[in-house]
Amino acid sequence: MTPAEMRALISERLDPLDSYDPNRPPPVLSEFTLNPSLPKIESFSPAAVLVPLVEHATGVTVLFTRRADTLRSHTGQTAFPGGRMDAGETPWAAALRETDEEIGLASSHVSLAGLLPNYQTGSGFDITPVVGFVTPGFALTPNPAEVAEVFEAPLAFVMDPRNHERQVRETPDGQRRSFYAITYEGHLIWGATAGMLRVLYDRLFGEAALGT
Repeated sequence: MTPAEMRALISERLDPLDSYDPNRPPPVLSEFTLNPSLPKIESFSPAAVLVPLVEHATGVTVLFTRRADTLRSHTGQTAFPGGRMDAGETPWAAALRETDEEIGLASSHVSLAGLLPNYQTGSGFDITPVVGFVTPGFALTPNPAEVAEVFEAPLAFVMDPRNHERQVRETPDGQRRSFYAITYEGHLIWGATAGMLRVLYDRLFGEAALGT
């Protein structure tokens, strides 16, 4: 599939920006559906991430960050750029703001494509993934206080279900957690980030998508 064909497919299958509803029902896939024994959370903190799809002439890649080792939470984990939403802020505004702050990717290089279903985490965040097509030729300036590394992985690789593993880990408090994981050239993409990639896969290529 060419980059142009991939762009058309993705744009067609995403939810439009104006469909965003902060009071939407719980998502089909989340850390809670993967781990039904997780304690129920009554109120989630709204957050947003940018799922940056870089449109190289040779193919589309996904841009990831590796969180700084000095951060208090999710230290060293692979992530999408993003963070908490400010009061009154839209998910796409928050995602673009956080992306600029974290890695210096200006919004002028990003063409927003749409939204994926939200993803809820056991740490209490309700994340809206905002998908954007990124024009190559940008220069990044990662914030060392937040980002240790930026790397790209082919979209075809992370959308291949053969690369989607279900793993189980034991948390420091002794609980066992199930999650998705994708390994690319020594980079472990797991937890919420891999879960959101699985949501993207289901939207693009899952049974419901293939039946439309």
